[in-house]
Amino acid sequence: MSTAASRPQLAISERFHAARCRTQALCAPLTPEDMMVQSCPEASPAKWHLAHTAWFFESFILSEFLPGYRAFNHEYSWLFNSYYRSFAEFPEKKLRSSFSRPGRDEVVRYREHVDEGVARVLEVNPDTEVLRRVELGVNHEEQHQELLLTDILNAFFTNPLRPAYLSAGPCCADERRASAPGHVEFSGGLVEAGMSGSGFCYDNELPRHRVWLEPYALSDRLVTNEEFAEFIADGGYERPELWLSAGWDAVSQNRWKAPLYWSKRSGEWSLFTLRGEMPLNLMTAAPVSHVSYYEADAYARWAGRRLPTEFEWEAAAEGQQACGNLMDSGMLMPAPAESCGAQESATDEGIRQLFGDCWEWTASAYLGYPGFEPLAGSLGEYNGKFMSGQMVLRGGSCATPQAHIRSSYRNFFGPETRWQFSGIRLARK
Repeated sequence: MSTAASRPQLAISERFHAARCRTQALCAPLTPEDMMVQSCPEASPAKWHLAHTAWFFESFILSEFLPGYRAFNHEYSWLFNSYYRSFAEFPEKKLRSSFSRPGRDEVVRYREHVDEGVARVLEVNPDTEVLRRVELGVNHEEQHQELLLTDILNAFFTNPLRPAYLSAGPCCADERRASAPGHVEFSGGLVEAGMSGSGFCYDNELPRHRVWLEPYALSDRLVTNEEFAEFIADGGYERPELWLSAGWDAVSQNRWKAPLYWSKRSGEWSLFTLRGEMPLNLMTAAPVSHVSYYEADAYARWAGRRLPTEFEWEAAAEGQQACGNLMDSGMLMPAPAESCGAQESATDEGIRQLFGDCWEWTASAYLGYPGFEPLAGSLGEYNGKFMSGQMVLRGGSCATPQAHIRSSYRNFFGPETRWQFSGIRLARK
């Protein structure tokens, strides 16, 4: 984590307040019953997200830096811990949906108690470390805002009624087809990767270091639903020669036939979204989403291409403003590259959708950079402990807050993960 020592206290306070309000707003369409659902092993109930994000501020800021702070409930220090083993024990993740108590109203009171404490600590002890911790906590909460949306989508998809989280609104559903993809050439050479400047970043984005890249080219947009449907029609899920060994095992064991939220009835595909079920023929130009690394890699082989490395992606995105179809657009679903947001956020070279729409799988394993040093204490478990068996994704999605993303941001998931808004950009050479 890195932040300018001169960052005004007021700016941190305002962003804290905005983040806390947004989390509550994301939960507003949910019933108390909705907030108890944990529909897949990767997901957590919405009520747990509300409580855990309060726990983070209480555990790593208020208990250490606010004199005389009194915990809302001492049992919460372990009950809402996620994975910080050096801090406290915690229940198994799969049991989070069994916590009928505390109820939603008490969790909201817990959040209010923590909010009051953070406001006080920023008044009485606004030293550099407090500001850094609060800023980290805000970014942590923004991560959970995205997880809230992806978990809600999965919960509603597994509900036999297939309810919509949101009614009709900003939407990309139409029958237009995407233009043919182009490629943008990059000369490669010795480039720098990692966070530069004085703004916030996570420890896994540091230190900035040099990387050698051979010449390469990136597709100017993400792979679309229509293009992925062609892969399916050509037997893509039935051809082991296209798949990594572990990927073929995942296909066989999980009986994958299509991306996660695709359903086929009477020979026609439909796609489930946060705005309900939609015919796929109204979404053909939108980026394919909710595919695993294995599916992305198999598609790239089928297309005669490959996935970019995370450093190729970052070199293309370096210096670009992080704007596009992110959470702030209100769409909450991937949009075609021809949409206004994608056009406006295109780079000078013509690459679209670098930020937003879908997280982009890369060919890079999630590892520490040369000289990587995790944060001290329990916060060192935030990123470093997961540097094994994960693949890097870049760019953010339609569920990522715009203030949260940047060109050096490294997301990571296991290669079989599909419940995130994860998509595909192709590379060659």
